[in-house]
Amino acid sequence: MKVHEKINAYIVANGIAMDAFSISSGIPKDRLEAMLSGEETLYAKDLKAICLALNVSPETFIDIKGGTEND
Repeated sequence: MKVHEKINAYIVANGIAMDAFSISSGIPKDRLEAMLSGEETLYAKDLKAICLALNVSPETFIDIKGGTEND
């Protein structure tokens, strides 16, 4: 599963509203939706903002120890 898919699954599983998530992450809603659909690149700075807003570690969505580029 790709990083944006893992983030989407987390958001859905936790019932997080996209409007509130956009505000807490500081990422405009349209850009956030494009990143989470895979239409736009999700950069490290975006992942950091997302993780801070969700209060989770980046390891929640990526495998730091190794794996493929899609992890």
